[in-house]
Amino acid sequence: MRVRLVLAAAALLTAAVAPLAHAEGADGLTVDAYGILGADSTVTVSGTYRCLDDSEGPVFVSSTLKQGSRSTGIGGTRAVCDGHLHTWANSAVVKDPAYRPGAARVEATLLQLTAGASGLPLPGFLAAEQADVELR
Repeated sequence: MRVRLVLAAAALLTAAVAPLAHAEGADGLTVDAYGILGADSTVTVSGTYRCLDDSEGPVFVSSTLKQGSRSTGIGGTRAVCDGHLHTWANSAVVKDPAYRPGAARVEATLLQLTAGASGLPLPGFLAAEQADVELR
């Protein structure tokens, strides 16, 4: 009788924990709290990502940096979709006018390219994140 109770309790515990384990394994994306401004006007933004499956097509982390009325795409990083947490960093040289130290906003996207009916690649959005950052 006790063995049945222990097995029933273990089954309930497993059922309760399984959704949490699955949620941790979902596609996701973060943005670090700061970005780097280089002396040569290179801007670097970074964060972490997780993706599970790239069998439909390649996955990239893209980012856009906004400060005041200026908005610029800052590179793109090819993602490794193995279910593990990875870091990403995108850089671009941005001049005329250059970004300045201080508050800014980063919009990052985990994007998968898949073949459309016409044969052209179509974007599929796996995750997106917007974050206020400090440019240093």
